[in-house]
Amino acid sequence: MTELGSKRLQGRVAFVSGGLRGIGLACVERFLAEGAEVVLSDLDAADSAVVGETMARLGQAASYVSANVAKEEDWERAAALVKERHGKCHILVNNAGTDLTGAVETLSLESWRRIMSINVDGVFLGTKHFVPMMAESGKDFRGGSSIINVSSIMGLVGMNEVSAYNASKGAVRLFTKGIAIEFAQKQTPIRANSLHPGFVETPLLKAGFQRWVDAGFAEKSEDLVASVVGATPIGRLAQPSELAAAAFFLASEDSSYMTGAELVIDGGWTAQ
Repeated sequence: MTELGSKRLQGRVAFVSGGLRGIGLACVERFLAEGAEVVLSDLDAADSAVVGETMARLGQAASYVSANVAKEEDWERAAALVKERHGKCHILVNNAGTDLTGAVETLSLESWRRIMSINVDGVFLGTKHFVPMMAESGKDFRGGSSIINVSSIMGLVGMNEVSAYNASKGAVRLFTKGIAIEFAQKQTPIRANSLHPGFVETPLLKAGFQRWVDAGFAEKSEDLVASVVGATPIGRLAQPSELAAAAFFLASEDSSYMTGAELVIDGGWTAQ
């Protein structure tokens, strides 16, 4: 097992979307610990308190750009910033995402399009605008550059009243396979794999559970946590650092022969 802080990513540059919280922030922290320089993005303004506090804690090897992943001009600006500041990019984590719950007949087209714009368009746009730089940077290391698209176990199996989220994360899964084959057959030095978290203790999960409580599915969010934990063979929620460890593996040379694959980190949920 790779020792934490072994500097296995020394000399590499990573970009992580949705990097201020949850899985994204854990990935940023792990990559920094492994010696990478990291640019992270999120919706928060660059001069906001949370950005200031987070960047001060992360240190000089990290930098921030405010970006909406559903807007192509923001991706163009982010890629240009990385190119100007670092001249290269070896790791792209398309992590930013949102959720949507409700019976299909109650979902508005507007809400459907919103989740698709963030969860699917965001992955496409990030890939599109970072690939030229990553293709060049990938010549530096065995296994090339690495694109890590954060999908979900909900991109593998269905669940009651999360059909829109299922669709968006399923799209991420198959988009990843498509680009992996495209890069491999063109001998472009980029690998692409999808990460499929189960239930992870993050602000997004907490907010989602609260919406289910508001919709009358439970009296309190703790009941939903207990239900999920009870249905997970390992018997607990995942911690963001456990997903970051998987992302580190996909980013490193240890996964140099791995592309177009699904890495499922779900405590056994989908094995049942």
